[in-house]
Amino acid sequence: MGSLQADPLDRLVSGKREFGEFGGVNASVEISTTFTVLEADTLPAIFSGEVGPEKGGCYVYGRAFNPTVRHLGRLLAALEGCEAAYPCSSGMAAISSTLMALCNQGDHIVASNTIYGGSHALLKTFLPTKAGVTTTFVDITDLEAVRSALQLHPGRTKVVYTEVVSNPTLRVADIRALAELTHGSGAQLVVDNTFTPFVVTPKRFGADVVIHSLTKFVSGASDIIAGAICGSAAFIHSLMDFHAGPCMLLGPTMDPRVASELALRLPNLALRMQEHGRRAATFASRLEGLGAAVTYPGLPSHPQHGLMVSQANEGYGLGGLLGMDLGTPARANAFMERLQNRHGFGFMAVSLGYFDTLMSLSAASTSSELSEGDLAVSGIGRGYVRMSIGITAGTLEDRWRQLEEAYRFVMQ
Repeated sequence: MGSLQADPLDRLVSGKREFGEFGGVNASVEISTTFTVLEADTLPAIFSGEVGPEKGGCYVYGRAFNPTVRHLGRLLAALEGCEAAYPCSSGMAAISSTLMALCNQGDHIVASNTIYGGSHALLKTFLPTKAGVTTTFVDITDLEAVRSALQLHPGRTKVVYTEVVSNPTLRVADIRALAELTHGSGAQLVVDNTFTPFVVTPKRFGADVVIHSLTKFVSGASDIIAGAICGSAAFIHSLMDFHAGPCMLLGPTMDPRVASELALRLPNLALRMQEHGRRAATFASRLEGLGAAVTYPGLPSHPQHGLMVSQANEGYGLGGLLGMDLGTPARANAFMERLQNRHGFGFMAVSLGYFDTLMSLSAASTSSELSEGDLAVSGIGRGYVRMSIGITAGTLEDRWRQLEEAYRFVMQ
């Protein structure tokens, strides 16, 4: 898996290189759903776990393991400094499969109160109703609150769940401190690193499982829905257990064509993250200079700026997202409409990590699953705009002139 102190790009490129079947510089795409064996006794040996992809090179069925999907998994594991990874059909599939693997009926989770709306709904409504797994939500930056929540259900708390940088408020989790608290309580730390691939390596600070929505920055083109789970080899194998593995039995299988596409995008992800971060940092600083209520972990005024810098891998910036509170939904909508419709500056759309800017009113979109009370506790204002800063369609200075004009216009 490579040294956790190494540059993540070095880990990625130093992994096992896989060539195409006929010597191609890219790995081949294996589209078969089922695999043959030469001897009849091999099939029962596969189902008993005696042989498999890593023990004898045996495959049986695409929902279990596929060579092309496993190749992407090895690359993602190298990137995150983990022993293994399982790519799956979506980010939510990665989150739900991980939590169902770690928790049983009656278990308890401690989670950040500011996370993606779908994750919040899964934890607050779906898992208690369908599986009897409950969650206590806390301000993940308040370590005493985390400590107290871990003591609520001794022996039952199995997971602490957080995002490296919270969606959409961009608060920064202290992964090392959370790992110490989590492991001291006998639980496991699950960290969503969707916002900060290359920028932060959660495993380096003690995370047990690292999750990605590959749909976002890893894809970079808003054309693929995919996710990934990175962790120990034992944990990844448990996900594929024929009798109790969530990924095996619930079937969030990644198409090998998708896996091939994503594997070819990983080599340029570092360059993309650098440029996303460079533009976001410049825009955030200049907007703050205009008096805007802007949130960006790279600003010295951000409450966890020092923590973000200390956790970041050098050379990849501090993330490609910024937030702006325009005060009211009407002003926020006018701001986004002017950017899109007058200047051609990005798109009013959910998601992030696209090569052009994506912007949305968080309370009315990706955090709409939260109640009024939950929005207030999470610090998500009704006029808060989340912006995923793009890297194309004009120079930085061209884009800044458009952004400045739109801001001045709606604030006059």
